[in-house]
Amino acid sequence: MEAAKKFFIELKDRIDFKFHLITLAPLLIALLTPLACAYLPIKYAYENSLIENFQLFVLLVTFIICIRPKTDKKFFYSMALVIIILFLREINCGRTIFFPIEGVENAFYSWKEIPYGYLAHPIYGAFMALSGLYFILTKSFMVLWNYFLHAKLPIYNWIFLVIGIFFGLLGEEIDAPMLEEMTETLFYVSLMALLYLQSNNKKYIETTEKYYKQNP
Repeated sequence: MEAAKKFFIELKDRIDFKFHLITLAPLLIALLTPLACAYLPIKYAYENSLIENFQLFVLLVTFIICIRPKTDKKFFYSMALVIIILFLREINCGRTIFFPIEGVENAFYSWKEIPYGYLAHPIYGAFMALSGLYFILTKSFMVLWNYFLHAKLPIYNWIFLVIGIFFGLLGEEIDAPMLEEMTETLFYVSLMALLYLQSNNKKYIETTEKYYKQNP
């Protein structure tokens, strides 16, 4: 009971209402989403389209952020592995890049139609399993838990991230590809902003380092 009380008391001080410069990125995507849904041709939501290529660019930038952190390096290396998993998911492990059906728009051969394609999912699954093992062996889960309990919370980025998840799932459910792709982009950009702030922002780093010093 005492621990829960302390958590909510600290939570008030941890919520960050400052509008950081990097938060402009998810804000811009959020503002562009209804315009894209209303006016952009559906082809821009296809595989290998402008929107998906931008998503891959955001994931690449996020990966670079994760391999160059100023703190908790093993944790952010774990996050870099997660970004690779998301990147591979976006390109379907290369299937949508290397195996399009010629003359058919936004269509691709299935893995069973590709030589040795049956190996794709087992290899992808093995990579995810090894990434999870690294997360456990490096005790990155403890860092994540400490962030949950003690790190600063950039409220606007978290709001954008949750909006991205909710409307991304909604877009998939109602078969609205443009909504799905734009809000998926919002999720990726918000995740990039969150990871950047926690790994590079001085005040964010000091907040968690203060906890580490009090609990060596």
